[in-house]
Amino acid sequence: MEDRGGYGQFCPVSMASEIVCSRWTTLVVRELLCGTTRFNELRRGVPRMSPALLSKRLKELERAGIVRTVRNASGITEYHLSEAGEDLRPIILGLGFWGQRWVESQLSLKNLDPSLLMWDMRRNLNPEPLPPKRCTIQFQYPELPRAKQNWWLVVDSGTVDLCGFDPGFEIDLLIRTSLRTMTAIWMGLTVVRREIEGGNLELDGDPKIARAIQHWLGLSMFAHEPRRVS
Repeated sequence: MEDRGGYGQFCPVSMASEIVCSRWTTLVVRELLCGTTRFNELRRGVPRMSPALLSKRLKELERAGIVRTVRNASGITEYHLSEAGEDLRPIILGLGFWGQRWVESQLSLKNLDPSLLMWDMRRNLNPEPLPPKRCTIQFQYPELPRAKQNWWLVVDSGTVDLCGFDPGFEIDLLIRTSLRTMTAIWMGLTVVRREIEGGNLELDGDPKIARAIQHWLGLSMFAHEPRRVS
């Protein structure tokens, strides 16, 4: 990339690293691999990345032939992976599976981020176990600052929307827990029943939705990978 020196080696590992190993680049590619195509949605997947840097990385990836930009029918710019970009899927996901196997859970749970957690939950939620009506599920993390305590997932006709403000709908289920506990559940480090029995998670609302939480919540794509460290 232009903003740093290269490794000066002809080895393909070196040449590939010069493209994909700059700060944030692999996470941007991760978001694109997950189906995100619009700039503002990419920002939600990398909430700690500045808009200016995200724009710069996207331009670098486009110059490298990994990303292509297109305008949709509404004239909005979208970002799509090229054939070369899609070819990164086993590499990027392989890093995730390696991290799930070998990075200690206590280290992972130091990097708590409600924006990323809720965005990841939104795109992996399984609507099928939910009633065939609009369902509004509120997540409450009491230990966080007031502005980040409450999040809402609104499921309607198979579409899942994430709100950081009260959408004004009747709440079908309120989930009250710590961000650490919900992150551990999401990453497959624990399960809902265990956290309820331990007094770390409270459910208030429709009992049918509450009983099915482990089924509709889904998990991180890496959660089922067997861990090799505790």
